[in-house]
Amino acid sequence: MSRPSPSPLAGIRDVLVGTAVEGEREEASSAIGYGLTLAKAAGAHLTVQSASWRLSGDDAWLGEFDYEGVSVMDRRLDALARSVAERSAGDAAQAGVVCTTEAPSLPYPEIVNRLAARARLHDLTVLDIGPRKYDLDREMIEKALFHSGRPVIAVPPGHDAFAARRIIVAWDGSAQAARAANDAMPFLRSADAVEIVSVGTEAEIHEAVPGAEFAPHLARHGVNVSVNDLPKGESVAETLRAQAGLFRADMIVMGAYRHAPIREYFFGGVTRSFLRGSPAPLFLSR
Repeated sequence: MSRPSPSPLAGIRDVLVGTAVEGEREEASSAIGYGLTLAKAAGAHLTVQSASWRLSGDDAWLGEFDYEGVSVMDRRLDALARSVAERSAGDAAQAGVVCTTEAPSLPYPEIVNRLAARARLHDLTVLDIGPRKYDLDREMIEKALFHSGRPVIAVPPGHDAFAARRIIVAWDGSAQAARAANDAMPFLRSADAVEIVSVGTEAEIHEAVPGAEFAPHLARHGVNVSVNDLPKGESVAETLRAQAGLFRADMIVMGAYRHAPIREYFFGGVTRSFLRGSPAPLFLSR
């Protein structure tokens, strides 16, 4: 009697979810629900790091507060972070997922440094795409991606449950795009439909490795893949965003790279645009 084939997601053994409490009001985290349901689907261990931003006298804007006021704020933020961790542990237990939680209280930028270090010990990290243009969520995504050597799934608001039936691979022929597709292989193999999307002029698409040449590689791994070359239109990001909607994508896979050496972390234009608003969770790798 032959044994059933293992699930394509069986290679994912541990998932890290990172959140950070920045204000006195708890903000909803789609990453926690997404990471929990992903861990359940993969039969993986879940770790939730719910950190609080411990205020420091070195921050210039804190000059208006006295020491006692800062201590009160620290305790409130710590309590919120611990509440998130406890609730996550309870939800995981109810779902039958083995879960470890931690609620460190750290000054900035130690929150993002700790997350990147923890990310190296997990197969992938799940983080929120924050609602603001510049926030701690964005810093956590950048640091984890560029300093952990592991992929990141960045989850926009409202995507509280893992799904990967229909996936778009943003393809530009770069090493980063190839690495992202390889790292995302467990999800690509388990998907019902995967579409390689190349955006640009005809010359730009064929200057790099065309998607049609990359598709056989995915097909040999058992991926149900198709190819779609699209004109740039208004911009690469807007064309990709529109196609993700038409394809009803559950996930978008793209490579990330440093676009300007003058900054330690700086995404290329397409990724940066998606981190300001994505129609689906982003699987990012470099």
